[in-house]
Amino acid sequence: MQFARKLSLSFGLATLLALLAACGGETPDRKPQSVQEVAQDDSPMTHVVLTTNMGEIELALDAEKAPISVANFLAYVDNGHFEGTIFHRVIPGFMVQGGGFDTEYQKKATLNPIVNEATNGLKNVKYSIAMARTSVVNSGSSQFFINVADNAFLDHRDTSAAGFGYAVFGRVVTGTDVVDQMAAVQTGAAGRFAKDVPVEAIVIEGARRK
Repeated sequence: MQFARKLSLSFGLATLLALLAACGGETPDRKPQSVQEVAQDDSPMTHVVLTTNMGEIELALDAEKAPISVANFLAYVDNGHFEGTIFHRVIPGFMVQGGGFDTEYQKKATLNPIVNEATNGLKNVKYSIAMARTSVVNSGSSQFFINVADNAFLDHRDTSAAGFGYAVFGRVVTGTDVVDQMAAVQTGAAGRFAKDVPVEAIVIEGARRK
């Protein structure tokens, strides 16, 4: 909370939320997928391992509380989308974001955007994983972020665009040290991004169900 207050004083809530809008992202013109349109054949806690060039991160995904977000994430895991993507935005004390761009900073094609599940009760606490999106509430696709602090200001507050929040759908269960190392790398400008890009690329080399 102290971190959130400091950031709010420095930048304002609108700027904070813009930090998580997908850079270069498109405003979706397709109807977001509903829970009926997303496969739900997974157990309540499905584990996924992200293999990066900095080490492995194991995620426990909560399919009971976030069925749409989990099914969406697993679809990208299963179709190989994450292989060769980078963590393109790293902000120490806040979060690390990836899943949308390749090593040449080109945006990868995505599936339809999904319904925002930020009302599911899961919180943006340290080491939780959540859906990134644009300023449009229901615009999440392949990009995600891992919180590296307790970011309560990202949680659902109301149904307005500013207050709807960011949907958490799981947590890191092993590899928190890798996440910490990622959050501490040197960043700068690269490709289409003016700042916050790791100087040495953090690459997802593979993603698989465990």
